[in-house]
Amino acid sequence: MKNTALTDIHISLGAKMVPFAGFNMPVQYEGINIEHLTVRSSVGVFDVSHMGEFILKGDHALDLIQKVTTNDASKLVDGKVQYSCLPNGAGGIVDDLLVYRIDEKTYMLVVNASNIEKDWNWISEHNTYGVEMKDISDRTSLLAVQGPKAVTVLQKLTGTDLSSMEYYSFKKGILAGIDNVVISATGYTGAGGFEIYFDNEHAEHIWNAIFKAGESEGIKPIGLGARDTLRLEMGFCLYGNDIDDSTSPIEAGLGWITKFTKDFVDSVKLSEQKKSGIERKLVAFEMIERGIPRHDYEIADADGNVIGKVTSGTQSPSLQKAIGLGYVKTPFSAPGTEVFIKIRNTAVKANIVKLPFFKA
Repeated sequence: MKNTALTDIHISLGAKMVPFAGFNMPVQYEGINIEHLTVRSSVGVFDVSHMGEFILKGDHALDLIQKVTTNDASKLVDGKVQYSCLPNGAGGIVDDLLVYRIDEKTYMLVVNASNIEKDWNWISEHNTYGVEMKDISDRTSLLAVQGPKAVTVLQKLTGTDLSSMEYYSFKKGILAGIDNVVISATGYTGAGGFEIYFDNEHAEHIWNAIFKAGESEGIKPIGLGARDTLRLEMGFCLYGNDIDDSTSPIEAGLGWITKFTKDFVDSVKLSEQKKSGIERKLVAFEMIERGIPRHDYEIADADGNVIGKVTSGTQSPSLQKAIGLGYVKTPFSAPGTEVFIKIRNTAVKANIVKLPFFKA
């Protein structure tokens, strides 16, 4: 199992460590609920250094990105970020990712930890353009500083004006005295904040500086457990649960990042799917009756017929109710539709709702 540059700090803080995507990662410190609510109301720090980062460089870097991703990266300008996905050639998804435009010929792709090798091989296979590719995952640390007080905390450590940064933009600058730090107005919580990328050698220094700067704001370390409940309240997909090699971006509600103004892997297949319609859709639901939905639980109609499957589910700390995502047959996908989640052989009533679950 791999460690991040901050593993010893997590252990010293009493974190419960678990294997995740080949890494030894903190799942919680004080507890998922208190960590979740800290991010919603104040500020918390996630070590997400397990994520993968690739640099693509050259005259045809954009051409390669356009070929392997669904979104239109030609719309990016320097300092902007785009959410996208890698279609797998069979209508499914290799991974979802972020695309950073550093300059006209240089891009950074941020991919999921469990898919680093898979994504690298897939992109390399399509690199007929002579694009220089570099995997910087093992030497890069990534902290997500999330919550409404993230700006206040991080602004103490940098001369970069953070409050003026637009969502899905980034800047390179000095943070906590360290140069060449990427400060990105992105995140996976829906609570606002930043993700910061830097070389591993600076990890402990930057971590300590952030916590010192956030003392008066009640800053706390946050584990992967709360990261999952926070993202689910927003309806953000988790690769391996809600999207994978068997789900299409159209089925997953990711039509907004699937642009048919260009030619890309699977563009014909996905365009036909969009025109002809889909047999199943990823939906959000709230439990009406008592019970917590879990991954792979069956979803049924009022007559007990199985119409789908739960992909993610939890008890929402913010809403104090059980929520979930799952694929259902399209006729059952409209908000307001009553469905039943099969929990330990009992059909428990739920209601299809619009996302996000949590509205700030």
